[in-house]
Amino acid sequence: MKRRKFITGSAIIGATLAGKQLVGQNSGMISKKSNRKVYRILNADRTKVGTLPILRAFAGDQNDYVSPFVLLDEFGPVDMDPGIDPLRVDAHPHAGVTPTTYFLEGSGHHKDSLNYDFQIGKGEFMMFSSGRGAIHMEETGQKLYEKGGKYHGFQIWLNTPSAHKFDDPTTSVHGEKDMVAINTPAYNVKVILGELFGQKSSIKTLSPAFYYHLNLNANGRIDIPVDAEHNAFVYMINGEFELEGKKKLKANQIALFERGDDIINLFSECGGECLILGGLPLDEVVYSYGPFVMNNQEQIRWCMDAYNSGQMGDPSQVNL
Repeated sequence: MKRRKFITGSAIIGATLAGKQLVGQNSGMISKKSNRKVYRILNADRTKVGTLPILRAFAGDQNDYVSPFVLLDEFGPVDMDPGIDPLRVDAHPHAGVTPTTYFLEGSGHHKDSLNYDFQIGKGEFMMFSSGRGAIHMEETGQKLYEKGGKYHGFQIWLNTPSAHKFDDPTTSVHGEKDMVAINTPAYNVKVILGELFGQKSSIKTLSPAFYYHLNLNANGRIDIPVDAEHNAFVYMINGEFELEGKKKLKANQIALFERGDDIINLFSECGGECLILGGLPLDEVVYSYGPFVMNNQEQIRWCMDAYNSGQMGDPSQVNL
């Protein structure tokens, strides 16, 4: 499949290339001819969105290796005391992309121009399918305000195929019943999107995509099967993994894999936690301008005009 260049129209905060690090003599990797090769390991960069501290692994860059995803942010972990002002991202628009939110700890409050206003908590997964355009606000949730605790999770944007860029926007929240847990002595995996080892999430996407949350125990190994034509990447939350070629993957780093082989082999001597994502590359020209992810400049101009004219909603109402 031909690779496409990601064309950007706004400033991109990318990740930085990690220095080459290899494991010592005590390698636990089982080498296989079908193992995917690591293209690059990157360090996530610290930044802020609104008042929310985040680690950004990619944002509009690396499209050849991360499509159909276009952005990965880890928010927190932040320890919140009871009664302090919420961490907040004020009302802002999206179009042509589906921001997804997954909570590891704590709770959040989502409100949008589609008349959704709800709290989302640990283990839940939200999809804000923006289509032709909508506005939302995000902040730490009511439970954290009342009781305090840790705020930690991910916002990851799933690109929308060109045929659906101007669909009606919608919002959905999914609980544990919509996902699948696979538990073994060596590892625990939650299948948030896609299918793994014959276990399939019931959450639908507009193009083939997978999203797994993996906890790998000490001295644990796992072979993740991946379609040879699909992209795949691993974001390390904590701990340390060994990848092919004795490469190390540490916390807040992302490993991008070449396509062409059908196994990602992971080993951890001390244990670790990660996200594994990927899917079929959309193979479409992509233009981005801030929160708008479209296919050409004309569509970006349409989004800006639609937002400025109020067609996507009223930010003052969403911020209430």
